[in-house]
Amino acid sequence: MSETFYIVPEKQHNDLIAAAYQHRGFHADEAAEGARFCAEATRHGIRTHNGLKALHLDHLFGSGSKGCVPGAQIQEIPSRFPAAKIWNANKKLGQSTAYRAMDEAIRLADKYGVGTVSVDNAFHYLWGGGYVMDAARKGYIAYTNCTAALAEVVPFGGKFPTLGTNPHSWGFPTTAAVGYPIVIDWATSVVAMGRVQQLKREGKTLPPLAAVDKDGNPTTDPNLATSLLPFGAHKGYGLSLINEIVGGFIGGSLPTIRNRWDQAAGDKGTCCFFFQVIHPDAISGGAFAKGRNQAENVKAVIADVLGHGNEKSMLPGQLEAGWAKHTAAAGGLLFSKAEVEAFNELATEAKQPLWNLDSFKTVTL
Repeated sequence: MSETFYIVPEKQHNDLIAAAYQHRGFHADEAAEGARFCAEATRHGIRTHNGLKALHLDHLFGSGSKGCVPGAQIQEIPSRFPAAKIWNANKKLGQSTAYRAMDEAIRLADKYGVGTVSVDNAFHYLWGGGYVMDAARKGYIAYTNCTAALAEVVPFGGKFPTLGTNPHSWGFPTTAAVGYPIVIDWATSVVAMGRVQQLKREGKTLPPLAAVDKDGNPTTDPNLATSLLPFGAHKGYGLSLINEIVGGFIGGSLPTIRNRWDQAAGDKGTCCFFFQVIHPDAISGGAFAKGRNQAENVKAVIADVLGHGNEKSMLPGQLEAGWAKHTAAAGGLLFSKAEVEAFNELATEAKQPLWNLDSFKTVTL
């Protein structure tokens, strides 16, 4: 079903997002990184993690609570492994921390073939796919996972939410092969809570068996949804558990008290991040069939997967690449009427000019 979007100039969007962050006490560099991230999410059609979600999360759990400290500085913890950095984020804005961690992992990969950055005391970084996509565009294989802001997912076979939505994100440098980076990015719940909020805003329903109400009963009404279910039953549960265990090794504490500061006295309620970047040369065996080089071999593998009658199959990252083309063709970032109205609430908070719907062109997709 087609939908009409308002075309908002990217600078106008970024100015508002940065102003909103600075109004809450964030430094100019953090505000700019927050705005950059929100624009990238919107550009690629990630409406569940745009500026509305980012600032709502900050209000609930970040600078509006105890989970994020504007102006915080990252502390590097001594490590005996030169290719593996360990950081204490000191509750710095998640997007700022993530951009810097991925850049550091890339630097390490250039030197050692692989680089990892583990981050303790973090504030949630939102859309992990954006960070691995950026690294993949630069020619690297990248991975990140994080513990989500809250435990709001019920484990397979259970009835109480003890897991986060706990995303995994992989990015592959496949632009030469298919025209865009393949980005495999998913929450380990059927839907993210941001999707619940978006559908509530748009007056739409959830898919079946994605969420439960306060009594643990499945519901498709986003107004009644209080907890989420893992995708793929035990498989999604296992993938979600990976993040909690990795976080536990880094320094994260109990998932059920994360960002629940009334329950975390004397404990830790912060998130953990893990980043890994691999230089493609570091994993090349060199013995590619038929004299192909590495890039040609990857292209041949993808072509085989999509061959044999599978030509209509989609690659992960294809939808995001398609949405980025729509954004470029429109000449601005695309928002629904409900989203524009929600942005005006942020403008009022930050004492910025309101967005006038009549001043924006529209496009129907």
